[in-house]
Amino acid sequence: MTLFKILFLIINTFIFLNANDIRSTYEQSAIKIINALENDSIGYNRLSYLCDMFGPRLSGSKNLEKSIDWVIKEMKNDGLSNVKGERVKVPTWIRGEESLKILIPFKKELSVLGVGGSVSTQKGGIRGEVVVVNSFEALEKIKRKVRGKIVLYNVPFTNYSETVRYRYDGPNIAAKYGAIASLIRSVGNGLMDTPHTGTMGEYKSFKKIPHAAITAEDAMMIDRIYKRGNRVVLNLKMEAKFVEDRWSRNVLAELRGSTHPEEVVVLGGHIDSWDVGQGAHDDAGGCVAAWRAVTLIKELGFKPRRTLRVVLWTNEENGSRGSKNYRNEHFSELENHIVAIESDGGVFAPQGFGFTGSKSAKKIILDISDLLEPIGANIITDWGRAADIAPLNDEGVPVMSLNVDNSKYFWYHHTNADTFDKVDYREFNNCIAAMAIMAYVIADMEEKLPR
Repeated sequence: MTLFKILFLIINTFIFLNANDIRSTYEQSAIKIINALENDSIGYNRLSYLCDMFGPRLSGSKNLEKSIDWVIKEMKNDGLSNVKGERVKVPTWIRGEESLKILIPFKKELSVLGVGGSVSTQKGGIRGEVVVVNSFEALEKIKRKVRGKIVLYNVPFTNYSETVRYRYDGPNIAAKYGAIASLIRSVGNGLMDTPHTGTMGEYKSFKKIPHAAITAEDAMMIDRIYKRGNRVVLNLKMEAKFVEDRWSRNVLAELRGSTHPEEVVVLGGHIDSWDVGQGAHDDAGGCVAAWRAVTLIKELGFKPRRTLRVVLWTNEENGSRGSKNYRNEHFSELENHIVAIESDGGVFAPQGFGFTGSKSAKKIILDISDLLEPIGANIITDWGRAADIAPLNDEGVPVMSLNVDNSKYFWYHHTNADTFDKVDYREFNNCIAAMAIMAYVIADMEEKLPR
């Protein structure tokens, strides 16, 4: 047998034994967590309360600050340590009243949601004929026909990163050719006559034009009329505006480590939402799942070696100032941040985690994932970055994102339909279990997760 084969066998034997060691050490703990959540309604009821009693929680709103007050109070009642709100200045965009009417070829009120960051129309609104395109390239080809018109981007949803470009850059490119307003077909894959909001990029063109989202159904209808050679005339009214930045807070709470309290495993989500619906899947569910994961570990009497820190970031939706502030406030601690785990893709059936870190760390994560097989959440993929943990990853902290069955996520994303009734009890509790098991094992195992 060659030296290479001997080394190969030794390495693989070590990996196998390490995996067996994690299973044998933590299998009973994982089973206890899963079993405890079979009939546990604490997280589910808290999510219901957060959604129903505070509603949508856009940065700068009273709804958001009242919800943060409640969370801090309840975390203290749970007996968590170092519960606090860390102040963050956040942008404050106010939607105001808005409406959209089709005037020609017939009269009808259409559903509309201004895109976050848009300017208002003039007081009486904007009346204009529509030009319809399905890409930026198509707009370039008809640029001489755009001046004085309303541009509608009727772009079917493919995936979020591709389609969101029209929400983000649409008004700047339309304004470059003289458009008076821009509309987008909502960024989502559900046909339920529901417009989707979201944030846009900063205005770059000299002229700032209003920017709003309409339903996929209305976008397709207008496109059909336009392709027949008929005129479509709309009247758009928006009162949207920015006001002076306001104070908000990141929420922090800990279950202190028994041996290495200075070493921290972060898990959380973002407490803000858009100003429509209840932000149930985006991202109240992720916040409450992380919170409940830690309180359940405490209730079961587990004492992890390292500290578990729940972080509920503010202002993810339209500025990401919360995550940047957390990085800055805790910069001196980042060497001791073992991993940061985020849930911001909805709380549907969990499938596993995305991971961004070293190869040696990923091997350990793969071993831990075997414990999640009973709930079907044992698939580990290569991408763990998400908005609120990306600043930590930029500083070398390994990061993980909870991956779920997202086939319905963009039905509700940034809409009035993102409400508590869309959350399934069993799927939500399995999300709690996945986060609790993963976070607990990383926080408790003898070996520090390598960078």
